[in-house]
Amino acid sequence: MFETYTTTKGQIVIPSSIRRKLGITEGTRIQIELDENAGRIILTPVTRIRMQKLFGLYRDTDLLGALAEDKALEREK
Repeated sequence: MFETYTTTKGQIVIPSSIRRKLGITEGTRIQIELDENAGRIILTPVTRIRMQKLFGLYRDTDLLGALAEDKALEREK
């Protein structure tokens, strides 16, 4: 378990050992979830590996085509 601090701007420092293990580098997007019941903040890095897995799920899907169809349907209404 690690302990860190917040700055006056509300920023936190993630220890370097954790950043290395999770592939967090400068500019890495971080997803933030709040678990109010447990009083916890859950941080999940959105790394290239995670994005590649996500895109792999939709590899054979025409996402832009589906979006264009949805927009066309909205315009018709």
